[in-house]
Amino acid sequence: MNSPEAEAVLIVAPSGRALAAAARRAGYSPLVIDFFDDLDTRTLAVANRMAAATERGFEASDVIDGLRKLATGRAPIALVYGGGFEDRPQLIAELARHFRLAGNSAEVVTRVKDPLSLVHLCRNLGIPHPEISFEPPPDPAHWLIKRAGGGGGLHIAPALGKTAGPGDYYQRRLTGQPVSVLLLGDGRAARVLGLSEQWTATSSDTPFRFGGAARPARLDASLATQISEAAEQIAACTGLVGLNSIDFLVADDGFHLLEINPRPGATLDIFTDREGLLFAAHLDACQGRLPQQPFTFASASATAIVYTPIEIASMPVLDWPDWCRDRQKPGTCLRKGDPVCTVCAEAETTEAARARVEERLTLFHHHLKENASKGAAT
Repeated sequence: MNSPEAEAVLIVAPSGRALAAAARRAGYSPLVIDFFDDLDTRTLAVANRMAAATERGFEASDVIDGLRKLATGRAPIALVYGGGFEDRPQLIAELARHFRLAGNSAEVVTRVKDPLSLVHLCRNLGIPHPEISFEPPPDPAHWLIKRAGGGGGLHIAPALGKTAGPGDYYQRRLTGQPVSVLLLGDGRAARVLGLSEQWTATSSDTPFRFGGAARPARLDASLATQISEAAEQIAACTGLVGLNSIDFLVADDGFHLLEINPRPGATLDIFTDREGLLFAAHLDACQGRLPQQPFTFASASATAIVYTPIEIASMPVLDWPDWCRDRQKPGTCLRKGDPVCTVCAEAETTEAARARVEERLTLFHHHLKENASKGAAT
């Protein structure tokens, strides 16, 4: 645990645990607002609050009031935000009026999450990007519907049989392996920290829901270099600061840039550096200073989200394995498909790390069903 003199940082994200853990490793005292109030976040945070989840995500008045209460008497040096804000940059602007933001401005987020602007940027830089349209395509079976500013794969659906709503657009469907680049930007340049491969946890309602990620991505060295250079170009041209991720789709004939996530994202757990410097590097990069020191990561790492396959009226008290994170607290009501926890694994190779995390995913599903069947499941 940090000393009482550790500098405080505010964190707001749908799930704040990964950022809180990174802040702890860097010697900061995290003050967290998120939607889960899970057991790990309670342990990591000096203080935390559970935000009210609405259809639109965070509500400005609720978040700002909660952050002010957390900040009282603690003089936090910065506010770091995670996902859940890209489709509402005006909320980022509102946060910046009240707190010192350590992250991308509302203007930058607006620019990088605008699908048409991203297409034009990719065209100017010679970076492949899937075709987009704001009109229904004549061959919808080959297209997707995406929501501008969406994240986690929940905003993506096959276009066949559906019509785009306000804020939606069509993107041509391509095949390949999703690969994400984690980088640090200082507003003028960027430094790639590594590449990870990702996969989905498909359900009938959410065919592109984020399932997990493993590092390092298994790519030809030349292709990995090309993707890294493309990510650095994009970051420099858009003025990204701090930790960001850029998602690509990789196939035998090359790659396409899919989207930019202008904030720390879902791969933080597999980029846990041995020295605990990453969170501090994020704060420094937001001030225009890229780190000079190298980061040391495990040989390979993987993580996956456990989604409950059943409804759980009241989360039971579990004997949690030590490879679980984001542990839901007892008494929580979970709908089918809600996240229960995150499982993590390290190994010598990506193949071994992914196999280990898949094994743990299966083990935990059995563990959950066994315990939930004692009266908690419906």
